[in-house]
Amino acid sequence: MGDEWALRETGRGWEMSGTEGDGQRMGDEWHWERQPGRRKQSCVIWKIPPLIAEFRVALTEPKISLPKLQELCFNGIPFEGGLRSLCWKILLNYLPVEQAQWSSFLKKQREIYAQFLKEMIIQPGIAKANLGFIREDVTLEDHPLNPNPDSRWNTYFKDNEVLLQVDKDVRRLYPDMAFFQRPTDYPCLLIMDPQNEFETLRRRVEQTTLKSQTVAHNRSGVTNVSSPRKTTSANEYEVLPNGCEAHWEVVERILFIYAKLNPGIAYVQGMNEIVGPVYYTFATDPNTDWKEHAEADTFFCFTNLMSEIRDNFIKSLDDSQCGISYKMEKVYSTLKEKDMDLYLKLQEQNIKPQFFAFRWLTLLLSQEFLLPDVIRIWDSLFSDIHRFDFLILVCCAMLILIRDQLLAGDFTTNMRLLQTVGSFRKAARWQASLCPISKDQVGAVTVQKHQCLDYPISDVDLILKKAKELQDSA
Repeated sequence: MGDEWALRETGRGWEMSGTEGDGQRMGDEWHWERQPGRRKQSCVIWKIPPLIAEFRVALTEPKISLPKLQELCFNGIPFEGGLRSLCWKILLNYLPVEQAQWSSFLKKQREIYAQFLKEMIIQPGIAKANLGFIREDVTLEDHPLNPNPDSRWNTYFKDNEVLLQVDKDVRRLYPDMAFFQRPTDYPCLLIMDPQNEFETLRRRVEQTTLKSQTVAHNRSGVTNVSSPRKTTSANEYEVLPNGCEAHWEVVERILFIYAKLNPGIAYVQGMNEIVGPVYYTFATDPNTDWKEHAEADTFFCFTNLMSEIRDNFIKSLDDSQCGISYKMEKVYSTLKEKDMDLYLKLQEQNIKPQFFAFRWLTLLLSQEFLLPDVIRIWDSLFSDIHRFDFLILVCCAMLILIRDQLLAGDFTTNMRLLQTVGSFRKAARWQASLCPISKDQVGAVTVQKHQCLDYPISDVDLILKKAKELQDSA
């Protein structure tokens, strides 16, 4: 086999050994053995595509080369073998590059997440189950009307407001897919044990005294209370029987824990669109060892990602250099540099970046395309060392690729064109399976999307290629 590598997929991942020219090919298999010291080792591997082989070699290095992995991932990560799930964990600074540390690190992180569940869901649930049954629970110092921030009752009611908004948003997460309403193969045993008598998040939503109203916080901190929802919308998911939980309920738990741990930002509408693709990628990993812990791994990866983009969700920072207004203006300043004619046309029509780029940048384009396309875009975003500078270039590429239509259109036509990108996902009623999305499926969805809206961009790879050209020409 010369300079080939021998790879063997195991329950722990892939085992790799270097070759020394003693391999022999038999049909589509490689047979290889060596004698390291006194122990003889051998393995048989099936012929695998060169790109997948490159990824597996890169991911089985004792110390993974992050620049090399980023270069591989930038052009798209194969969905086979859980490669994307593993790569994202590394690219989002969750897994260390030293493989020898993975086992102890993951054990520690998953124990920490289990402790979060106990402290923020189980223990308060136990307290609430008992609260009010004995007179001592209601005192002059602490009672349901106590406005003191340290009051258990006050904390409970404020948490309810957050929970209700999270619940409302996750129930309609990716309604064009069946995945999120399906039961997970690995329900959280700490929470879903039918023998548990404490108040779970599910029971809390059902029994809360605020359930007759819908409470919503926007980025300005304004609270909106609307009339009760009497019927469940077709886009919202029904709750599964006791002992089972749907994927959207797992996402709800992740967002609630995040809000509790980050009271400065808590939960803002749109965060569900950020966590959804990450959780989907991890929960469809074919390796059951990883899939079983998708919830904990998603939480920490989401937390790391939010640490980089959380300023987009804080209105008081909008006009700062790290705020969303600055980034939107950066889209136009970059467009001015790359395509002056198009820039002047949009300026002439008074089409401001706030009209369309706010959602593009804040939600990392997650509402603009179907999930397969979003995941492909995120491969490149996560791989770029200046990932959110590259996002600005992606937005510019989306404009430049439709420059002919924009230059020919009037204000109304152009606004409709720029603001209908997000309708892609709503237009295609695509029922996804629990399996990872293949490139063929992506192509099929793209064709349907193009037929539905006649939008000129039908291939996100074209957008990414253009963005890369803009980056290289800087």
